[in-house]
Amino acid sequence: MGRYAAWFPVVLLAALAAVTAWLERQVQPPEPARDAKSRHDPDYIVEKLNVTRFGPDGAARYVLNARRMTHYPDDDTTFLEVPKLVHYGQHGIKVTATARQATVSSNGQDAYLTDNVQVVRSAYADKSELKVETTYLHVIPEDNVVETDKLVKISDANTLITSVGLEFNNETRILHLLSRVRGTYEKPRPARR
Repeated sequence: MGRYAAWFPVVLLAALAAVTAWLERQVQPPEPARDAKSRHDPDYIVEKLNVTRFGPDGAARYVLNARRMTHYPDDDTTFLEVPKLVHYGQHGIKVTATARQATVSSNGQDAYLTDNVQVVRSAYADKSELKVETTYLHVIPEDNVVETDKLVKISDANTLITSVGLEFNNETRILHLLSRVRGTYEKPRPARR
């Protein structure tokens, strides 16, 4: 019995250590799940994206190209590398928007074009080509609105306008230049004979 009495404190300490370790595990918060939904990992990637949307008359209305499209399931966003969107409007008017990258929100209500953003409206009738250049453009397709708070350069054959910030409603055709607006206009020269 003396041998068991000598080992009793050791056994008691080992049991106490085991209970302490078990209690510590019970009170610790659970580790976050490591599934794809909790991380910002893509669930699919499309290389050399090319999508065309046709109107009721069978004519192309929009064409979207991108070097790569990546979709993220955790926030349901889509990232586009080198996107190019071409809108074919009435009377053969074409509007082309390009950027180095774009992010589209989960519901498609917002698109954010960044880095070397250019929007070009083709020449038509007596109107020359019109170009808008900036570093950031927020597009709200449902409202037919584009906006930015960055430096904007707008140019055509005779006009150059710069502004910090722009809001354009394509439905109402109203353009607001927000601050530090500067412009130059050069009268067209008559054609030489």
